Amino acid sequence: MELDRDEMGPVINRIKRAQGQLTAVVRMLEEGHDCEEIVTQLAAASKALDRAGFVIISSGLKQCLTASEGKDTLDVEKMQKLFLSLA
Repeated sequence: MELDRDEMGPVINRIKRAQGQLTAVVRMLEEGHDCEEIVTQLAAASKALDRAGFVIISSGLKQCLTASEGKDTLDVEKMQKLFLSLA
């Protein structure tokens, strides 16, 4: 299953933003910044990645449901495992 490229544009932007936040975290650690600042940046990056993962999975689930209408091919267990992997 391929993901819809149009739907992935915002996801890519979110991941790039998280990448920048992680770069900032590394720099802050190297420079000895305050713990609270570092944790705040790390939490923001983590949340951005979680949201990106949920969008990717929900987009894939939507495609699976659309493609399998009338068929018994949707692997619900596999989809549940993907969602739980982000928990």
